[in-house]
Amino acid sequence: MNVAKNKVVAVSYELEVEGKTADRAGSDAPLEYIHGTGMLLPKFEASLEGKQAGDSFEFTLSPEEGYGNYDEAYLVDVPKSAFEIDGKVREDLLVKGYTIPMFNSEGQVVQGVVVEVGTDSVKMDFNHPMAGKTLHFTGKVEAVRDATDKELLEGLHGEYLPKEGCHCGKGGCHGEGNCSHEDGDCCSHGDEDCCSHGDGGCCCGKD
Repeated sequence: MNVAKNKVVAVSYELEVEGKTADRAGSDAPLEYIHGTGMLLPKFEASLEGKQAGDSFEFTLSPEEGYGNYDEAYLVDVPKSAFEIDGKVREDLLVKGYTIPMFNSEGQVVQGVVVEVGTDSVKMDFNHPMAGKTLHFTGKVEAVRDATDKELLEGLHGEYLPKEGCHCGKGGCHGEGNCSHEDGDCCSHGDEDCCSHGDGGCCCGKD
């Protein structure tokens, strides 16, 4: 069976960036995805098109084919008030190098890295960690099968299902998944509670 649209594909791979291994998935725990549904980088999927289980692959993606070029416009000064919970700034989260999920202007959750902590604001970098990087992939197609109707409808791991059970309150957000409400936006990211603010920020912290 060939890799094609709506096939569930399992691949083992190693990603090399600037001469170092940046990511990998072994044959014992391969990366699985539904081909042609936009789950992976378009050029990554295109490079696997037509391959079969057992086939090896090796290809290089330019920054434009990967996660784009590094953009200084994504370095943003965020007011410290965006990191308040119960009127108190979560200083424990504001550590250089920490990644914090926040809302962008479209209400989408984006990952920001703390670059610098000032007196009244925090400089955040919203570039993808691989922005500006050339990505070299080597690997093997471990398996190819038809996706079930349920997987096509709900996603391989239920990622297409609506997220429910989140609510906003004075103490933050509670529940599973990402939620949006008319009286305020909130998101739960792993074991972190997050509440958005009018300025587009999202303050996140563990209970």
